[in-house]
Amino acid sequence: MRGVEITDRHITDRHITDRLNEVAEMLADADVHALSDERLADTLRAVHRARAVLDAAVARLTGVFDLRRAWAADGARTAAAWLAHRCHTSPAATRRQVRIARLLRSMPTTRAALRDGRIDAQHVQVLARLAGSARPHVAARFIADEELLVGFAVDLRFDDFERAVAYWLQQADPDGVERDAADEEAARYLHASTTLGGTVVLDGCLPPVAGAVLAEALRRIESELFHEDWADARAEHGEQVRLEHLGRTPAQRRADALVEMAKRAMAAPPGARRPAPLITVLVGYETFRGRICQLANGTAVTPGQVAPLLSEADIERVVFGPPSRVLDIGERTRLFRGALRRAVEVRDQRCDHPTCDEPADRCEIDHIRPYADGGPTVQENGKARCPWHHRHKGGGPAPPLAQVGSVK
Repeated sequence: MRGVEITDRHITDRHITDRLNEVAEMLADADVHALSDERLADTLRAVHRARAVLDAAVARLTGVFDLRRAWAADGARTAAAWLAHRCHTSPAATRRQVRIARLLRSMPTTRAALRDGRIDAQHVQVLARLAGSARPHVAARFIADEELLVGFAVDLRFDDFERAVAYWLQQADPDGVERDAADEEAARYLHASTTLGGTVVLDGCLPPVAGAVLAEALRRIESELFHEDWADARAEHGEQVRLEHLGRTPAQRRADALVEMAKRAMAAPPGARRPAPLITVLVGYETFRGRICQLANGTAVTPGQVAPLLSEADIERVVFGPPSRVLDIGERTRLFRGALRRAVEVRDQRCDHPTCDEPADRCEIDHIRPYADGGPTVQENGKARCPWHHRHKGGGPAPPLAQVGSVK
């Protein structure tokens, strides 16, 4: 009821809370199977928006409840303690709820966007970390740039929004983000503990660059093992093969991939040359897409995290011109093949389908205008599509997930 002042009398006489419960129960008990696909999708989006509006109401109520110290009547020491007791939720969650409610009082653009359902609670948590930063210059910069940052939240996919915020923070607090990156590096650890039965339990934490190296090596070997499992299952089940026919679960393949990675490392001859990281310098990219300093998996990193790699890296130059067109790809220190494909990879960054986040280097390059219809094999007519979306680009219902595997 926007624009209407709600008093105690309004809430009592108009049974707002009762009506809210009735609507929630009606949605929970609705026969959703009777909805058409289109209606189901529309309803789901509407409920997500309504949840954001409710989050705004919760934040507003929490803020006033905290400000009035209404919790003190029960003998509680804080609003968060009262909420944890009365609402049967975790103290950590209620402390976060109260903190965000307090911050939102000085975040008018964020508060309005949440109230309108244009952003949700996850966006607010990211923005609140900036508004409540212990570094005064970051909090002050947020006040000046709140409209810009909320615009990112409204317009971008969530992962792109987080990346845009990371780049904003690099500019707002360059020294601070480098200190944070150094702290992450110093906090790295790995434990391999042997139990009484001889089982080895792994536990560890790696900073972004090291973590990406490990994850990519595991992914490649796991992919090899998947194809082996798929071939074995296909030999037994023929064309009716499904993912549940595979001999190993994904978690088991990852475990086996880690062991295989260790075996290959021990088999490498002494002094063998390690693969060099590839650093791509994008000239003119900021004009069209904004700042970029990230790993191949999309994780934003600081210049200080990249600098130590320069002495061992291959350097690749990519020059952009309008509109977001690669004008030139320079050779790196060793022969670089597939410049046309690389141009599309660098430009698109990930699968072209709006619901997919598969990195472009794992995608196939598809013709926008089909080759069979005379479409040229040039950059402007190419787009990155993951194997799944490439196979099913024709529209129509997607096949059951169990029938889809990482095979070509």
